Amino acid sequence: MRTALLQLTSSDDPAQNLGLVRGLLHEAAAAGAGFALTPEVTNCVSMSRPHQAQVLRNEAQDETLSGLRDTAAKLGIWLLIGSLAVKSDPPEDRFANRSFLIAPDGEIRARYDKIHMFDVDVSETESYRESSGYAPGTRAVVAQTPFGTLGLSICYDIRFPHLYRALAQAGAQILTVPSAFSPVTGAAHWESLLRARAIETGAWVLAPAQTGTHPASTGKCRSTYGHSMVISPWGEVIADAGTEPGLTLVDLDLNAVSKARARIPSLTHTRSFESP
Repeated sequence: MRTALLQLTSSDDPAQNLGLVRGLLHEAAAAGAGFALTPEVTNCVSMSRPHQAQVLRNEAQDETLSGLRDTAAKLGIWLLIGSLAVKSDPPEDRFANRSFLIAPDGEIRARYDKIHMFDVDVSETESYRESSGYAPGTRAVVAQTPFGTLGLSICYDIRFPHLYRALAQAGAQILTVPSAFSPVTGAAHWESLLRARAIETGAWVLAPAQTGTHPASTGKCRSTYGHSMVISPWGEVIADAGTEPGLTLVDLDLNAVSKARARIPSLTHTRSFESP
């Protein structure tokens, strides 16, 4: 399956971002891609909770979701919307960071809410409290497609290997890791973490990323690392998009999954043990 990773520099304007994503999806389809993936928070990158409260919508009313469902149907492609920031249903007043798998008929085939919240102090001047604005998910998700079984995750999830082992043991052959990684942690850990998850599970890892400095009409501008990556089931870096927005195209061979797992069948070697 020819696959396209979209690397974006999303602003805090969902309507503007939707137009840019649609254009790239048309380019991807014209290049033969049958599956495309966008990064985390495709619709809005913002450090301002009041601005998010003003421009974000719940799932049923989200124009980015409806617009991209329509685009996927017109192009006849599978689309993983890496995530959208959407309003939750009451009584939850925090947003959801939600990934959507869209089929070629435009229907939503799977949803995944990010489980692990990025609550960290990267440096004295850079800190994040994702849980203050977003409610964590509680359920791991795998989804069937004609070209393979997907295991869904988002960004900070990559630091929790037990999630990916569970996804692989549930049948996932392709792990999706849409992200908006910090430049500091990205330079230190991004490639290593992605390669480790691929090696541990014998799965393809597809990681579309946000990149650069994100325009903001309100509040502080955020910067992200970029370097969308495709990692083979043997842990090889097949593609690295660098730091420019655009498309990365790869051809996935699912036979590589069975070969890697036959060589190192660690998914079948799980043993229980007593905690220290």
